[in-house]
Amino acid sequence: MSASRVTGYVEGVQTTLRGAFSEDRSPHAVASSFAFGMFAIALPNFGAAVLALMWIGKKVAWTSNLAFVAAVAILNPVVKGGIYSLSFVIGVTLLGPVPEMTTLELSLDTGRDVLIRLVLGNLLLAFGIAIVSYAVSYRTVQMVRKHR
Repeated sequence: MSASRVTGYVEGVQTTLRGAFSEDRSPHAVASSFAFGMFAIALPNFGAAVLALMWIGKKVAWTSNLAFVAAVAILNPVVKGGIYSLSFVIGVTLLGPVPEMTTLELSLDTGRDVLIRLVLGNLLLAFGIAIVSYAVSYRTVQMVRKHR
């Protein structure tokens, strides 16, 4: 990936975040929307969260669609690989290594054990991401609006 492409992506995310933080919704509503979006996107849902966020954005009046878009832009498919890897590490840390699994041999029998560790770690990581996202975005909304 070229440097100009990365710069363009970063600038696009920053523009979306500035738009979400400048909306007329309350800081709590923007931060809650962003945190919920980050939580939903962090879960292993094969893209269904994007559709769910679109539906929620249309049905729930207080939500911020721009905050949802910012969450989707931040947790893109490239980042999700790292999320899944870290989720598995968290699961292994909590539940221990997968029985009868080596780095060279992975059988279908270990699939359930791997999935349990991945989902547990992913839920915990998604909750942590949501909490940090809420705190950072709430404070950022306040700062952006203060400097208007």
